[in-house]
Amino acid sequence: MSWNERQRRMLAAMGVRLWSPAASAAPAVAAAVVAEAATEAAVAERAIEVPAAAPPTPERSAAPAAASTLAVPSARPSAPAPARQATTLAAAAQAVQDTLADPVLAERAAAIATLAWAPLRDAVAACTACRLCESRRQTVFGVGHARADWMIVGEAPGEQEDLQGEPFVGPAGQLLDQMLRAVGQSRRADSGEGVEDDQAGDPSRRVFIANTLKCRPPRNRNPEPDEMARCEPFLKRQVALVQPKLILLMGRFAVKQLLRSDDAIGKLRGRVHRYEGIPVIVTYHPAYLLRNMPDKAKAWEDLCLAKATADAL
Repeated sequence: MSWNERQRRMLAAMGVRLWSPAASAAPAVAAAVVAEAATEAAVAERAIEVPAAAPPTPERSAAPAAASTLAVPSARPSAPAPARQATTLAAAAQAVQDTLADPVLAERAAAIATLAWAPLRDAVAACTACRLCESRRQTVFGVGHARADWMIVGEAPGEQEDLQGEPFVGPAGQLLDQMLRAVGQSRRADSGEGVEDDQAGDPSRRVFIANTLKCRPPRNRNPEPDEMARCEPFLKRQVALVQPKLILLMGRFAVKQLLRSDDAIGKLRGRVHRYEGIPVIVTYHPAYLLRNMPDKAKAWEDLCLAKATADAL
């Protein structure tokens, strides 16, 4: 096979040596060598004939790179990032399972489920099931009528609750009391205050208030799944003893504890949920309302729904 002068120059520039197979070589070998050289020459010719792109200017160097990245589809569509809900709920569920799987903790939960009010209060005060016992000043058991029609569940105790040993005190507690009075409910009996009146007054006009945790997390941080799981038997026993007609959940950790949901409050409010057959209404925590005053109107709607639900029972 003959090569023209241009092809010879290209092959020489590529370092390809031209040679002619000996007469004794097999025709197939010679044809293969020639075909390979021709292919390389054609590729080199196309590469040489295509003009090189001008180097990008510094001002435009980032834009073509981004466009190229967008233009090239991924070989496999990337899966969406796991939702935060799935992560946090999985952690909470795992913490509960770990608690039940631990023979000591399972036995503890079974024992708590048999306690009356006084032994339950003593058990809360003496609890060392998680590390929150190391930083608390005192436990926050709960307050209100022991057989109230309404039960309110908040989140974790704050600084004032830790100091006074009662849930919902300070500005958030004052707002809660005003909200309850507006629908004819109260944490206190007309005859007095405190735990000595937990059987006084009309239970249909009294509430029992408890928190998901009985100890304050340091610096008011969010409760950990393990802490909630170890404290849950106390709350479950309180619900069983009160036997409320209605439960009002205030805040997302109360929702997570009893409804096993990590949905936003705004998505859950406005309808009736159930916890072990008990109607449940979801609303905002009073501390949140103090920071977001416009949502007070929504909280009032939730209270009206709670009252209508309880009255219909």
